[in-house]
Amino acid sequence: MRVNFTVNGRQQEADDVWEGESLLYVLRERLGLPGSKNACEQGECGSCTVRLDGVPVCSCLVAAGQVEGRDVVTVEGLADFAKQREEHGHGGACGGCGTKGVALDEAKQWSARGADSRTGEGAPLSTVQQAFIDAGAVQCGFCTPGLLVQADALLETNPSPSDQDIREALSGNLCRCTGYEKILDAVRLAAARQGEVV
Repeated sequence: MRVNFTVNGRQQEADDVWEGESLLYVLRERLGLPGSKNACEQGECGSCTVRLDGVPVCSCLVAAGQVEGRDVVTVEGLADFAKQREEHGHGGACGGCGTKGVALDEAKQWSARGADSRTGEGAPLSTVQQAFIDAGAVQCGFCTPGLLVQADALLETNPSPSDQDIREALSGNLCRCTGYEKILDAVRLAAARQGEVV
């Protein structure tokens, strides 16, 4: 079958997709977007996390046919996605509306655009991406794309998360290298930096 959907702000078309093929396979093998990692293929590790219509999902569990006409943001498009969100006056919180977070319908309207959505090159890093670097939260890097996507989603809906909020949001993302403390530091740092911008 043929699947048409938007990836990082660009219309994409995948041909000859087998009905049982995962979104992860289509992204990596058919569209050349290797950022989402293939680790467990069972939705247990979170390394393949992407945003589907604004919602974080394990792309290994999403059948490719389910994304027809929908919007996907991968780690390659995360910086552009965050930039667009900031340009719309949100930066993780509803700009001036007095409530926490952003309505799901509104979040679904955002899509990544910019430099090179195939590699992410040429675009400045998002606040979350820069915080992971500055806090030393990246070691082997295999789990990092999923953690970045999930952390960005957390900070979008909860700009001032508690440690428990962070742990809960990232509980589906496994890391074998860091011991998690630097990852928590990175999310705290990103939250603090986002708070300075808002």
